[in-house]
Amino acid sequence: MHMPPPDEGILARREEIVAALRAIVPGEGVIADQVGLRPYECDALSAYRAVPIAVVLPSTVEEVSAVLAWCHREKVKVVPRGAGTSLSGGSLPLVDGIVLGMGKFNRILDIDFENRTVTAQPGVTNLGITKAVEHAGFYYAPDPSSQIACSIGGNIAENSGGVHCLKYGLTTNNVLGIEMVLPTGEIVRLGGKHLDSEGYDLLGLMTGSEGLLGVVTEVTVRILQKPPVARAVLMGFASSEQGGDTVASIIGAGIIPGGLEMMDRPAIQAAEDFLHAGYPLDVEALLICELDGPEVEVNHLIETVAGIARQHGATTIRVSQSEEERLLFWAGRKAAFPAVGRISPDYYCMDGTIPRARLAEVLAGMQEMSKRYGLRVANVFHAGDGNLHPLILFDANKPDELQKAEAFGSDILKLCVEVGGVLTGEHGVGVEKRDLMPTMFTEADLNQQIRVKCAFDPEQILNPGKVFPKLHRCAEMGRLHVSGGRVPFADLPRF
Repeated sequence: MHMPPPDEGILARREEIVAALRAIVPGEGVIADQVGLRPYECDALSAYRAVPIAVVLPSTVEEVSAVLAWCHREKVKVVPRGAGTSLSGGSLPLVDGIVLGMGKFNRILDIDFENRTVTAQPGVTNLGITKAVEHAGFYYAPDPSSQIACSIGGNIAENSGGVHCLKYGLTTNNVLGIEMVLPTGEIVRLGGKHLDSEGYDLLGLMTGSEGLLGVVTEVTVRILQKPPVARAVLMGFASSEQGGDTVASIIGAGIIPGGLEMMDRPAIQAAEDFLHAGYPLDVEALLICELDGPEVEVNHLIETVAGIARQHGATTIRVSQSEEERLLFWAGRKAAFPAVGRISPDYYCMDGTIPRARLAEVLAGMQEMSKRYGLRVANVFHAGDGNLHPLILFDANKPDELQKAEAFGSDILKLCVEVGGVLTGEHGVGVEKRDLMPTMFTEADLNQQIRVKCAFDPEQILNPGKVFPKLHRCAEMGRLHVSGGRVPFADLPRF
């Protein structure tokens, strides 16, 4: 993975840049010493690291605006950062840029139960929103496994998901409005408490834009009432193919569970050893299916789902008998990533999405790759919507194992695209999947996306080197045909 070569002119201005930023964000708002910068050198994709010129920690929208306006004018690169939980290198710093940390934006500004909305600053954690409203029987539906730490601003940047997104949608389906600062320093609002707005769907464009188009400073999200009843069913199978077929049959029967997750044997054993959630250890695949709604409906759906599981050879069927047991089932699933750290010195978490009907084929392909690369893989995924999270196990202390793990991961993502899927479901492209973008998009596709980037960020200061495999100057996106040594309309001014 290569980042753009650093601008030596910018590096030579380091002291000037730090002084200018301290004038905008006084006190302890700028970190520039090498020890203080170290915690910001990477995000959760820790294989890649870079120490920025400085980290700026504004506490007001006006400070964010002033920092971006100054950097735009001086052509200094800016990498926005929330909680740093990105698994795709989305907040990887640049050595010739600054990090704009939004950690001080950590207050909930408004709770409106009548309109069923919460307005929060971007540094509020995902789980923090639910904690703020659960006393009144409400919650925020998207729930990534990192929800205890990840910020709502970062969720918007990556369009984060979670185990309950099959029924209730990703971030994009639950965010109603944002305030954002453009790279020029201008402050704009998109959406609000209302359901929809006129004109282009710029809110949809910003959700999942990975910090390339603007910096979010305020978020309004939809909250939901907790369903009257929610119960989870554990279903164990002798093969992943049986589990995959059960997923397809549940969805095919018109049932949309609150969550439908799948784990294979290595992930099951790691999670059970770590948390003792009561998972069966004699199965190759485990499904967790949550049904929610009125009690009569939930009881009926549990019987239907259990019947489908039996038809596909389930060897274990266990229904949660209390809210504590239901949460324990999910706690094991959400702890699967750290649990795998107990069985391998390192792991590389992937994020591809496939059509549900191709699940068995892709799992078989991964097993073949596992043998070829000589690396184990544990699978944890949002089975209901086809979002895979293979965990490739390796030891970074062994020569070439990191490179092998990355090559293995690239092959998995290429397979996802080949079967009609996409490179990422919720982790984003960042730097991790950047160079794989041509496997999914044509050059014309990518150029159109870059034109959108240029419309928001003509100086290309915001998170450059991410998402797009080739850097272009914005002027290149508007090339003119030259005939006879003359451009058309030569009398018009050029930019």
